[in-house]
Amino acid sequence: MKLKDISSGKLNASEWEAKGYELPTYDIEAVRTRTHENPTWVHFGGGNIFRAFPAAILNDLLNKGVYDRGVIVAETFDYEVVDKAYTPYDNLSLLVSLQASGTIEKKVIASVTESLKADYAFDDWSRLVDIFRNPSLQMATFTITEKGYGVPPADLERGLKPMMAMGKVTALLYERFKAGKLPLTVQSMDNCSHNGDKVKAGVMAYAKRWAEERLAPQAFVDYLEDEQTISFPWSMIDKITPRPHAKVKEMLAADGFEDNQYIETEKHTFTAPFVNSEETQYLVIEDHYTNGRPPLDQAGVIYTTRKTVDEVETMKVTTCLNPLHTAMALYGCMLNYTLISAEMNDEDIRPFIQKIGYIEAMPVVTDPGIINPYEFIGAFINRRLPNPFMPDTPQRIAMDTSQKLPIRFGETIKKYAARHLDMDNLVLIPLVLAGYARYLKGVDDNGKPFTPSPDPMLQELQQIVEPLTVGKEGQDYSCLKNLYSRKDVFGLNLYETPLGNRIEGMVKQLFAGKGAVRSTLHKYTAQR
Repeated sequence: MKLKDISSGKLNASEWEAKGYELPTYDIEAVRTRTHENPTWVHFGGGNIFRAFPAAILNDLLNKGVYDRGVIVAETFDYEVVDKAYTPYDNLSLLVSLQASGTIEKKVIASVTESLKADYAFDDWSRLVDIFRNPSLQMATFTITEKGYGVPPADLERGLKPMMAMGKVTALLYERFKAGKLPLTVQSMDNCSHNGDKVKAGVMAYAKRWAEERLAPQAFVDYLEDEQTISFPWSMIDKITPRPHAKVKEMLAADGFEDNQYIETEKHTFTAPFVNSEETQYLVIEDHYTNGRPPLDQAGVIYTTRKTVDEVETMKVTTCLNPLHTAMALYGCMLNYTLISAEMNDEDIRPFIQKIGYIEAMPVVTDPGIINPYEFIGAFINRRLPNPFMPDTPQRIAMDTSQKLPIRFGETIKKYAARHLDMDNLVLIPLVLAGYARYLKGVDDNGKPFTPSPDPMLQELQQIVEPLTVGKEGQDYSCLKNLYSRKDVFGLNLYETPLGNRIEGMVKQLFAGKGAVRSTLHKYTAQR
């Protein structure tokens, strides 16, 4: 059983179906031909989240017969992904949905019709130019992570051939401008706040620089700023797609599915011909499209206003999901957990995150109307996190924690202050922030060293807590002032609130010695 058998005509459908694999019911070649001639959707970023979510819901639409075009994927960063994860399998992939009920769904995704390397060094670039010059193109979307929207000053010096993702997209938009000022929606599907603004800021930085240097006319800038021609909607996406897991690989091998090998590129992208993911997913998008769009709402996407997208995103990122993930990640690492699902059986961690969400964070939540906050957090705690089939780790979630704390906890504290709410009610959120100092020390609850997850500020912040020693009595904790006053890490100076000294006191307890993480976590969770 190989993926290429499906597009080559060598498929033994009964064998696949007997083993529980859902196959495409549409004419794959016909979809590829129509998409090649009149593309409607190009997506930048060929990673696991794209194949498990946007490509998968488009696959559902094709199976239902309500749409007839596929999606073209363009990779801007790691071209080995195209060479190793797409081309050898004729752009097909397998989605393995790991459901909390214990069932597993296996679905072949054939909605990706082309995979291209978005770089001038490859012939693929001329194909991308053709796509962007085609009036049929309706949207360009992204899952390139928040880092992908950066605009390094050196890249602005490259003129009309920049190397970074936003520069390349701007170059392609310039082609669309020259083809007749054709309309398009430029849509981020990345998990970051106000993501449409990040795309627009990146694109406009290049366009304005080119206009200043007379590499492009001012009319190109005007074209991009006209929201009736080019739009940059906001969106909120939520779906967990960990890297390919050994248990899934073994299960597929037992089925006789041969395309189950791991792929690691030189840039350390981890992927495979299959993607394992959870079943639950949300994609809420501002409905502002200038040239039409695929009917993704018929596959579960919610189209709404920018205000509602913002409220859903704020609910998720600052209260009902992301903060709970970070709390579990920090304490899970210190308590030597390697699976998020296993943490949910911990008698202290489960009530810890429940009380953070339902008691401490919920008072500042705005109900967006389209998704109930209590139902959202309930699904997360009771169905998503305990899913034993989800091979997600606290170590993965702890990546880039310094970049997450200002939004995931700082915003809640700011709202408490703005609304004059009693900060004495904040106990477990301060405990999370106190745990960060102990986590930075890289010493687990048994007193053994561990390696904190990658973070752009890790070395700098570890130097702040360097003077502290786990288990040392009477030590000077004044270095904590240099940590908890950092607005760039926490979103505000915590000593300008009643929480700074409270957090310091918790840190002292967490550093008391072996077992201090567990005892401190238990103490405050039980009190709350």
